Amino acid sequence: MDRLSTRTIATQLIRVLGPLLTALIMLGVVAPAQAQDSSDDNDTLPEVRVSTTEGAFTVRLRPDIAPLTVANFLEYVEEGFYDGTVFHRVIPGFMVQGGGFDKNLNKKTTGDPIVNESRQTAKNLRGTLAMARTRDPDSATAQFFVNLVDNPHLDATASRQGYAVFGTITEGISVIDAIARVQTTRAKGMSDVPVDPVIIESIRLVDDEQ
Repeated sequence: MDRLSTRTIATQLIRVLGPLLTALIMLGVVAPAQAQDSSDDNDTLPEVRVSTTEGAFTVRLRPDIAPLTVANFLEYVEEGFYDGTVFHRVIPGFMVQGGGFDKNLNKKTTGDPIVNESRQTAKNLRGTLAMARTRDPDSATAQFFVNLVDNPHLDATASRQGYAVFGTITEGISVIDAIARVQTTRAKGMSDVPVDPVIIESIRLVDDEQ
């Protein structure tokens, strides 16, 4: 069995077991991961390489704290969904968002939305990846954003859902800072759109590049 088939099976298992894990965490039976980057198992966590027209950066994914979110993201990665999409929303001092539109700002067709895992995930600190969504907490599909600064107002609290963090940039944060400096405009009804498209050329698992 090739690696793609094995990984696809693994993501399906995470989809099955994820709700059970979430329920156990909410009940206090299982403790959520507390450390942002201090996991003893960092070497075993999957990493992806994101290549853009502004350079490349590496992200360590966190299936230990956001299993459904990571499984969903990897399914899009496996099918090449992100290739040719853009960072369509760039707000200095806040975040950069991408993964949902092509370079002509046509919205791509996605799969079903996923359950929000923000109550058990890490904080929205600088350099973390989180799922973009609407006001509906369970509306995230393919779009994600990178926090340019610490954004505690995006974290879950006892009274509200937050934005689920599912990875941390481990190499190439300067690329994100470069993206944050591009000139933006309003286009197709959206604000903060780069004048010159910042294209995601590819997202690949690091093991697949070796």
